[in-house]
Amino acid sequence: MTAENKRETRGFETEAKQLLHLMIHSLYSNKEVFLRELISNASDAADKLRFEALSKPEIYEDDSELKVQVDFDTEAGTVTISDNGIGMSREDVISNLGTIAKSGTAQFLENLSGDQKKDSQLIGQFGVGFYSAFIVASEVEVLTRRAGAPATEGVRWVSSGEADYSIESVEKQSRGTSITLKLRTDEKDFAEFYRLSNIVKKYADHIAIPVLMQKQSFEEDKDADKEKAVEYEAVNAAKALWTRPRNELNDEEYVEFYKHVSHDFQEPLSWSHNKVEGKLEYTSLLFLPAKAPYDMWNRDGARGLKLYVQRVFIMDEAEQFLPLYLRFIKGVVDSNDISLNVSREILQKDPVVDSMRSALTKKALDMLSKMKKNEPEKYAKFWAEFGQVLKEGPGEDFANKEKVADLLLFASTQNSTAAQDQGLSDYVSRMKPEQDKIYYVVADTPNAARNSPHLEIFKKKGIEVLLMSDRIDEWLMGHLTEFDGKKFQDVARGSLDLGKLEDEAEKEEQGKTEKKFEALTTRIKEQLTASVKDVRVTHRLTDSPACIVVDDDDMGEQMRKIMEAAGQAVPETKPIFELNPEHPLIVKLDQEQDEERFGDLVSLIFDQASLAEGRQLEDPGQFTRRLNKLLLELCD
Repeated sequence: MTAENKRETRGFETEAKQLLHLMIHSLYSNKEVFLRELISNASDAADKLRFEALSKPEIYEDDSELKVQVDFDTEAGTVTISDNGIGMSREDVISNLGTIAKSGTAQFLENLSGDQKKDSQLIGQFGVGFYSAFIVASEVEVLTRRAGAPATEGVRWVSSGEADYSIESVEKQSRGTSITLKLRTDEKDFAEFYRLSNIVKKYADHIAIPVLMQKQSFEEDKDADKEKAVEYEAVNAAKALWTRPRNELNDEEYVEFYKHVSHDFQEPLSWSHNKVEGKLEYTSLLFLPAKAPYDMWNRDGARGLKLYVQRVFIMDEAEQFLPLYLRFIKGVVDSNDISLNVSREILQKDPVVDSMRSALTKKALDMLSKMKKNEPEKYAKFWAEFGQVLKEGPGEDFANKEKVADLLLFASTQNSTAAQDQGLSDYVSRMKPEQDKIYYVVADTPNAARNSPHLEIFKKKGIEVLLMSDRIDEWLMGHLTEFDGKKFQDVARGSLDLGKLEDEAEKEEQGKTEKKFEALTTRIKEQLTASVKDVRVTHRLTDSPACIVVDDDDMGEQMRKIMEAAGQAVPETKPIFELNPEHPLIVKLDQEQDEERFGDLVSLIFDQASLAEGRQLEDPGQFTRRLNKLLLELCD
């Protein structure tokens, strides 16, 4: 089949069309980022070639000096970015350039707010860097060939960024990719040496391969009539930033390097640059993003650090160096102690990697701890984006459980807002002298937690309670049993024992009350035998007539809902029904002689208590009928 026969025109997906239109006409205020993104992609292509050449050196094709080249034609109004990296096959081109952000496009469009500035910040989270070319170009041509493929398997891709693109097979002698941008009329000032070289120095000075541009000469050319070979020179430092001493780098260089390795358009919140020498030798540069990517909750998604061994690129997403709960960390690790021929499987079991993982985890947690202590406003931004992911830590990282716990933030009865701004150390520092437990309550929503009937005795005694409403909180507290020597106590689970927070007189009075209402609790238990495990008098309530309590070893309501939503089998358990003996409704219930009316009242109070806990009523219709019946009696 000839190259011409393989030419075809394909349409972009509908969502891709929408996104392209937004990008071209609305989202970008800083148009020069197109060059940063294209050079960054070219650098990635060079890294991938280096890695593949470790096992197949022949794919270098007698050209092992990797580089990026930027050419321009002022008269024609074009800019061309070329590399001799890994290149793409026809299938690669269709897969990588025919769709945008793949599974993330729909979610991106859903997240658009209409605010141009805010919407532009979403771009980096959806991997659409290549398409930034259309900000300045009316047409983009990609000419590419996969390293190791014959010259006849080159591919040309052309699009104006509107409805469709064309793709055809062509002959290309050299491997790699060349992207030519036909600039829009009002963007032709980009086709100038000084404009382009300044952008390269600003955004790509740290790239580990040279970015070449045609050498400019300002001397009078005495041999103007003679044709001279075009000379190129590097316009970037071409030295990997992580290998340079920290005192030689400024914040701007770190920020631009982060944007290069993460393909994020926003500045990072923080970073940590460290060189380790001794038994292990490696350099790490870790970044904390400002925004969570769209696939943050996909635990099987791509994540990890860029791995280099003696500055040779090995792996783009080395997930072995940080635990899963720190999957939001971006950056680079370069080691002299890992074998160059290491495979993914061997890497996972290598004791050197285990040691590096332990040290890098500590560095990442130290970076967060320092931010929490010294920059609480910035940490609050981090927590809003990644807090729920960090809560996976205590269950996954036993060695750092206490350190991770100290980074957690919760809402609290200490404050009147639902903001998660209280750390466990803050709570412990405010504990009453006689208090030996950290009290908390878990509910479906912040309001449900704050208004839980289980808080009533704590409010009366002025005891602080942590309010938890994230879907992961009950799971978290199943692994986080104590902090700073203080055990955690769920105020809605088991028998409430306030210990020294209650005096002997209160305990003695509680014993008398339990005995006084023993007949009532027995009577109610007979009425609710199919629904409850036990009925007892409680002292945890001051305003509510009753509440539902989970037994010590039973699954809580939040975890039950999560497992049911995941389609997992959930064991059948019955709650404990507790009564407030001082509430007028319970006093009257104790005096009720009509068995039918007694049964209706008991069921209504139980259903109300269940609703307060966020439980689903077994028979909502029956609850409504009983309630209407009671209302009619009151109206008579």
